[in-house]
Amino acid sequence: MKFPFQTVAIIGKQKTADVAAPMLLLGDFLAERGVSVVVDGLSAEHIKGHRFTAMSLDEIARSVDLAVVIGGDGTLLNIARTLAPHGVPIVGVNKGRLGFLTDLTMGTMLAGLSDMLDGRFITEQRLLLEAKVMRDGAEIYGGLAFNEIVVHRSNISSMVEFEVRIDGEYLYNQRADGLIISTPTGSTAYAMSAGGSILHPSLDVLQLVPVCPHSLSNRPIVVKGTSVLELLMHRTGDICVRYDSHTNVDLELHDKIIVTRFEKPVYLLHPEGHSYYHTLREKLLWNQTL
Repeated sequence: MKFPFQTVAIIGKQKTADVAAPMLLLGDFLAERGVSVVVDGLSAEHIKGHRFTAMSLDEIARSVDLAVVIGGDGTLLNIARTLAPHGVPIVGVNKGRLGFLTDLTMGTMLAGLSDMLDGRFITEQRLLLEAKVMRDGAEIYGGLAFNEIVVHRSNISSMVEFEVRIDGEYLYNQRADGLIISTPTGSTAYAMSAGGSILHPSLDVLQLVPVCPHSLSNRPIVVKGTSVLELLMHRTGDICVRYDSHTNVDLELHDKIIVTRFEKPVYLLHPEGHSYYHTLREKLLWNQTL
């Protein structure tokens, strides 16, 4: 991570016109602070008469010192997979609903970014997953996920049947509606809805959470973050693997999915005083009395 931040990208939620005003506001503010500002090309389409350089996400990943994402957690998930391989830190401004990853609000955006430009911030590393789909010994798809890798069936197909191995050792055969392989970040997403544990994001672990397993003895399991997870498909039929709800790959009989921790983390920047437990209390309404 490079500091001080000399070139900052502003990335808005795609296909959303109401990000134009906060992007312009933030862009003007950063320019007044002497920072070089770029905006992502898709968001730039909504900004009339802006004076900033527009770039693709791939160009941004290679060119900037910091990225500010205005949107919800879903927007940040998508951006993180592109920026993480280049070590670009990310700040999230919440314009969505829940916002576990996006700390700043529209009201605190300028003050928060001002502090960060002055070096007052907390840096956090979050692990990414890398998953390869193997067919007949060849890789047919590879991609990254920030929250989870999910193998699941469609609404009309029968249960998924698969074998799971951890570091080459057989764990179990399973019949279920699916399986979630979650990062600590993703533990407050789909994995939590499926009965998984909430994991502190600093933990170097992965979580396997069955979705509606046929046997009630099949429970979530947490394994070390360096584990190599293998899923071998024993029964398919309208089954796919999903990467963070953004990419789907259809699976066939005997396909193997290999999931590992990606070699580089996501760098998230938080305001000073940030507390993960405060975020949990606020987002999960634990601070409300009964």
